[in-house]
Amino acid sequence: MRPESFEFFKAIVNVPSPSGFEERAAEVYRGYTQAYADKIATDVHGNVAAILNPEAEMKIMLAGHMDEIGFLIHYISEEGLLYFSTIGGHDSVIPVGQRVWVHGKEKVAGVIGRKAIHLLKDEERKRKPEIDDLWIDIGATSRAEVEEFISLGDCVTYQYEFQMLRGDRATARGFDNKMGSFIVAEALRLLKEEGGLDPNVGVYAVATVQEEIGLRGARTSSYWINAQSGLAVDVNHAIDYPSVSKTKYGQLDTGKGPSVMRGANANPIVFNMIREACAKEDIPYQVDVTAGGTGTDGNAMQLNRAGMAVGIVGVPLRYMHTPCEVLSLTDVENCARLMAAYCRSVTPSTDFTPRILS
Repeated sequence: MRPESFEFFKAIVNVPSPSGFEERAAEVYRGYTQAYADKIATDVHGNVAAILNPEAEMKIMLAGHMDEIGFLIHYISEEGLLYFSTIGGHDSVIPVGQRVWVHGKEKVAGVIGRKAIHLLKDEERKRKPEIDDLWIDIGATSRAEVEEFISLGDCVTYQYEFQMLRGDRATARGFDNKMGSFIVAEALRLLKEEGGLDPNVGVYAVATVQEEIGLRGARTSSYWINAQSGLAVDVNHAIDYPSVSKTKYGQLDTGKGPSVMRGANANPIVFNMIREACAKEDIPYQVDVTAGGTGTDGNAMQLNRAGMAVGIVGVPLRYMHTPCEVLSLTDVENCARLMAAYCRSVTPSTDFTPRILS
């Protein structure tokens, strides 16, 4: 990965951006894409679109959401402990004992506490903790002390940042799915620097908001963009570690290429065009099979207005919705190449209507 792209990747992954608090990630995204876009638009919901050929009638929307899971402070006790709600989907086992940042008037360090194992009753030891069994301790001794820095409704993230592992593997807190915002920005850069995009085709590389709480940003941004086609990028479950059944979930391996979804949530013409574009540009990929709708931005895009011809692509990810997600940087780069290759294959006369191809 080129150095400038690598620094952007680390920056957008590390910046705190739970759903509803994406402003910091939006600043990072705008700062990087302004060098490659003809126009940048931020809507009232907070979605940021970096646009090539904004006057073109044929439009392609590339969507990667920039929100992450996190927590929200909803009560401060007299003893100075913070009680919290979840933003997005959490396994309640994960937070116990974790260090966190509370993003108040300033960034405040805290730890998530629970009764020590010695003090748990037998029935408590047999069940996993619930979120309301937990609290955040910032070291304060009173509510008044907490309220000097922290208010109700402040967001919280884990104290984990980007780190390289062996080879091309990396770990971070926020790959899901700030990785996707990076990918759509890189696809835009490739189209700008390497060319090949029809001048009568517009590309809207959108960092969407609030995917983790209901695909909300994709729904509103796809409405105003009103594109004929789009690609959504998100993480997939890598099925390449123990205890996960390939016969139940299919097979997706870390490091063997980005995924291309085939199923009811993907337009069949778009699916075929992606495969042809990958073959033309020698981009490896894996087929991800999903029978119905998906929990990705692609679902909202496909069903907006009169419909959009959507493809869904992704990067296999281990340990999703934990502070230590793991992926392959090569897969990330190839996913950006895949999105750019698809955009180059679209012309103003492309017909996305599903049909039997000869």
